Formats: sequence, structure tokens, C-alpha cells
Amino acid sequence: MAVKLRMTRMGAKKRPFYRIVAADSRSPRDGRFIELLGTYNPCTNPAQVNLKEEEILKWLNNGAQPSDTVRNLLSKQGIMKKFADSKQGK
Repeated sequence: MAVKLRMTRMGAKKRPFYRIVAADSRSPRDGRFIELLGTYNPCTNPAQVNLKEEEILKWLNNGAQPSDTVRNLLSKQGIMKKFADSKQGK
């Protein structure tokens, strides 16, 4: 089972809101997920991002692969740098 960190779309038509989740790579985009890790609201200015940092680092350390968009969000929040630093320390 390959675990991915990705976004699932919520919200109304033309008003997207996303949950950032850890999910099996075989499950559908808006389908079953393992754990809710945060939210992303691109409709606000600036975009609102809420992340559970400890849980995300736990998943990354266990081999979960972030999607491109989630990787960009994590980089902007500084979580990918913490992950890389923890890998260097081992």
C-alpha cells in the first residue's frame, strides 16, 4: 500500500475548499482517507492554510509521498525543510 499526502475537494461549486489528507494511492480523490492532516482555502486573500505539523512529519518519515501541490504548500509553511533537516540528522 502506497500512502500519498494529497488534497480532497470540498465546498460548493465555484467555491473550492480542500482537505489535506493521508490516503491510499489507489483510493479515489474524494474517497476514503486514512487521516485528516489539514485544510487549504484558496478563496480567501491571502489563501488560508492550516496544517497539523507533527502528524505530517510522522507520515513523511514513514514514507508517504506528497502530491506536487501539497509539497508546494508544505514548502511554503517550512515543513519540507524540517523534514529534510531531520533526514540529515539521522
